[in-house]
Amino acid sequence: MIDLHMHSVFSDGELIPAELARRAEMAGCRCIAITDHVDQSNVEQVVTAIVKFCSQDGHKVKVLPGVEITHVTPGNIADVAKRARANGAKIIAVHGETIVEPVEKETNEAAIDAGVTFIAHPGMITPEVAAKAASAGVCLEISGRHGHSYSNGHVANVARQVGAKLIFNTDTHSPRNIVDRESAIRIVMAAGLSFTEAQEVLGNSQKIVEACCGSL
Repeated sequence: MIDLHMHSVFSDGELIPAELARRAEMAGCRCIAITDHVDQSNVEQVVTAIVKFCSQDGHKVKVLPGVEITHVTPGNIADVAKRARANGAKIIAVHGETIVEPVEKETNEAAIDAGVTFIAHPGMITPEVAAKAASAGVCLEISGRHGHSYSNGHVANVARQVGAKLIFNTDTHSPRNIVDRESAIRIVMAAGLSFTEAQEVLGNSQKIVEACCGSL
């Protein structure tokens, strides 16, 4: 199990990074990314803190530094992503156009233009934007988080139509959000995908990790 969307106390998560890593390890995770919420005001501070933890961590689970660029206006997303990478973030997510928050329109497309790793909970993404994500190699997220998950079926269907890559993440904010591989498979299948497709979705996360950090 690989989970590339988890939050710590560096934004709105409940756990310090060490406990987050330990609990993920006990759930069977081989690799996680700590992707706390950032905007123009805190990106350097948050990434630096997460990178420091990752460089000194001794857990068996591999922990990657990342960010979730959140409620940043579309015109500023690329700059925040660039600053995150410059400070050591390996996984760049953008808080997509979920149906349960007032995310600004065109955020999904701006995320693709910025070349991020994935769009978190992209909501009612259009086939045109999903196709653009497919061409750019930007993954779309099937979310395990209540609320954001409401559009999982739509995201899965559109991604299947246009060939966009999907990944599954929990968007963990508290210990009870962490899931094992079996639960992840069930959530992905509940979005309308087959067991084989669900396995492929989980495998896409490993490909992301291998591309940025080498084999696990």
